[in-house]
Amino acid sequence: MTKIDRRSALSLGFATAAAFAAGTPASAQTPPEGVSIQPWGKRESMIPGYKTVSMRDVVYRPGAKTSNPSMPNDMVCHVPEGELRVKQTGGMEFVAKKGDVWTCKKGIGEDLENVGSTVAIMRIIDLIPA
Repeated sequence: MTKIDRRSALSLGFATAAAFAAGTPASAQTPPEGVSIQPWGKRESMIPGYKTVSMRDVVYRPGAKTSNPSMPNDMVCHVPEGELRVKQTGGMEFVAKKGDVWTCKKGIGEDLENVGSTVAIMRIIDLIPA
């Protein structure tokens, strides 16, 4: 069994509880085992070409993975906790550590895996076109 510290356990517990309490997660699909989604909010955008912006956290337990063959919209991603291996179509691969930020464009594929020993969080700001 993997050890997690008290703060990580609380973060995971709160995120999981909030995701279930919120009803339907941000995506229409059920997240895989070890992954939970916490939606944070949605608002009209002032950025030309984007009607709406929304923010959500995807919480990964150690070893948890997700795969998205095609992003539905442009996104800005940030890791406030943990480490995630990111593999994007086109050969881009890196480990995003606490504080890292990157972008994804609509249509690109991306696989993510928590490669650390603690909970990892990917904060996503979705840029939804008009």
